[in-house]
Amino acid sequence: DAIVEVPADRLEWESHGDDGSEPWREAIRYGGFLADVDKFDSGFFDIAPREANLMDPQQRILLELSWEALENAGIDPISLAGSDAGVFAGVFTHDYEYLQLISGPESVSDMYFATGTNSSVAAGRIAYVFGLHGPAIAVNTACSSSLVAVHMACQSIRNRECSLAMASGVNVLLAPQLSETFAKANMLAPDGRCKTFDAAANGYVRSEGAAVVVLKSLSRARADGDRILAVIRGSAINQDGASNGLTAPSGYAQQDVIERALRDAQLDPQDVSYVEAHGTGTSLGDPVEVSAIDAVYGGVRAADHPLVLGSLKTNVGHMESTAGIGGLLKLALSLQHQQIPPHLHFEQANPHLDLDRIPAMVPVDGQPWQADEHGRRIGAVSSFGFSGTNAHVIVEQAPPDERVEAGDARPRHLLTLSARDGHALMDQARRFADFIEQAPEDID
Repeated sequence: DAIVEVPADRLEWESHGDDGSEPWREAIRYGGFLADVDKFDSGFFDIAPREANLMDPQQRILLELSWEALENAGIDPISLAGSDAGVFAGVFTHDYEYLQLISGPESVSDMYFATGTNSSVAAGRIAYVFGLHGPAIAVNTACSSSLVAVHMACQSIRNRECSLAMASGVNVLLAPQLSETFAKANMLAPDGRCKTFDAAANGYVRSEGAAVVVLKSLSRARADGDRILAVIRGSAINQDGASNGLTAPSGYAQQDVIERALRDAQLDPQDVSYVEAHGTGTSLGDPVEVSAIDAVYGGVRAADHPLVLGSLKTNVGHMESTAGIGGLLKLALSLQHQQIPPHLHFEQANPHLDLDRIPAMVPVDGQPWQADEHGRRIGAVSSFGFSGTNAHVIVEQAPPDERVEAGDARPRHLLTLSARDGHALMDQARRFADFIEQAPEDID
C-alpha cells in the first residue's frame, strides 16, 4: 500500500486539507506521491537551467525514464539518433502550468514557459533530445491515456511508421484544485483507498506515477537478440459515445473494446486467465466493468478454473494518465514471476457484482499463475478514461529464450560502468557496490 498523507513539501495543499469544516476535505488528505519531483539533472540532457526551471516536471520525468527504459532494454539511446523510433506519451494534468500562471507574469512571458508547459512537447522533446524521426504524439484521453499510447505505438509499428516505439504515461499532482473538484463530486474515497470490487467501495484516491516501455515487433526483437519481457498479442480502443453521462462508464462500450482486442489477438475468451481491471473502486464503475467482463469472458470456464480479477489501484491509487501502463507493468511482472500478487482492501464483494456467474475470483492472498493446457499464460489489462475513451490490451508471457541453455552458467561476470563525467561515474560505482553488498549470493 503506497498511499500516504500529502507530504509536507507540497505546500499548495496546506490551506486545502481537512479542517473539519467540510466532509470533502478529508478525501484530499491522501495520495500516492513521487519523491524529488523538483530534482532534475538538466546538464545531462544539455538543457539550460533557465529552461529546465520552466519545464513541467512531467516533461523532465519522461526524459529521464525514456533514457532509463532504453538502457534497460540494452539500447544505447544515442544510437537511435536519425532513426524512425517513435514516441507516444500519455499526459493529463496541467498543475505546473497553473502554478506558474498564478505566480505572476514574469514566468509566463518567457518562451520556455510555452514549450515547458505544452503537453505536445512532452513527446516532442523526447524526439528532439534523442534525435528521433518517427511519430511523436502526446495522448490525452484522461485516465486511459497511457494504455491508448501503448495501442497507438503497437499500431504504428505494425504500419511500419516506426521500427521501435517508446510508450509512456506520466502524472504529477502539484496543485490541489482538481482534487478539490473531484472530492466535491464524491469521486474520491474519504479514507484515501481504492477498495476495488468491495462492498465498501466509495471512490478512488489520486496518485502520481510514470512509466516507459520499449516496444518492437516480436520478429525484430528476436532478430536483435533483445531480452523480451512480454508479448502484446492484441489491443483495441473505442469510445463510449452517447452514454448515461459524459463521464459515466458505458458497459456496452467496455464489452465492445474487449471483444475487439480479442479479435486483434486472434484469441478466444477462455484463453485469458487474468484481467487487470481498470477498477477505480467506485459504486457505479465496478459493477459496470464486471458486467462487461462477464459478457465477454464469462460462461466459458469451469468453476475450478475461475477468471482472476485484480487492480493495481488498490496498491498505488489511481495514477490517472499512467494508470493503464501501470497495469501493463504489473501484468508483465506477474507473467515473468508466474505469480499473481495480492489484491488489497477486499473483504466482502460489492452486492451488485456476480462473480460466481463468470466465474471469477479476487486474489486476496495472491497465488501462483498456472499455465493453461497449452503451457500459456495470457492476461489482459483495461483502462477507461472519463473522457469516454477505452482501451484493452492482451498480453502473453515471453517466449523462452532459445539462446539460453540449461546449466550454461558463467563462472565470472564483467560489470561495465559508464557515465557522463567523473563525478557521475563514482556515484554509479558506489550504487553498484552498495547493491552487490546487499544482494543475495546469486545476483544473476
